[in-house]
Amino acid sequence: MNGHEPRGQDPRAPNLDPRELAADPFLHLAGRLVPGGHVLPVRVYYEDTDFSGIVYHANYLKFMERARSDHLRLIGVVQGDLFGEALAEAPGFAFVVRAMQLDFLRPARIDDVLEIHTSPVEVAGASITLLQKVMRRGELLIEGRVKVAFVSQGRARRIPDSLRAAMRAAQGEAPSI
Repeated sequence: MNGHEPRGQDPRAPNLDPRELAADPFLHLAGRLVPGGHVLPVRVYYEDTDFSGIVYHANYLKFMERARSDHLRLIGVVQGDLFGEALAEAPGFAFVVRAMQLDFLRPARIDDVLEIHTSPVEVAGASITLLQKVMRRGELLIEGRVKVAFVSQGRARRIPDSLRAAMRAAQGEAPSI
């Protein structure tokens, strides 16, 4: 990905020199790795709510997207390097949400602190399926399954090996959260 070979660091982070990760003064904003995945805390602000003071349904998608991105960051996938590698292997590539199934169980309100849990479920040839849960103080609010596919020039393509390895390592750590 970035020309670095793994140097004996955590096997979940084969693509990022630990010094680069440690040098990020805002890394704490990316949440934390937990057995089986990642947790990202998100505070609900006024802008996240609708006229009734509850979180507008589409904003959960933003929260979940942030969690997926920060999960990658913490398992050592440098997204800029990944995009550079992918561009070389597959011109015109994109990661696209192929499928998403969401169950809205309870609402969140302004000033709530939510935890977005992300857990890899399946790493296939051209796609990754993740389980995501939006929690408030242990209460399940939203549960979703998200399938993200890697495409190039309108066709599914094999996910770059470095991302596949990082996601499989994260997937194999523990049961789903």
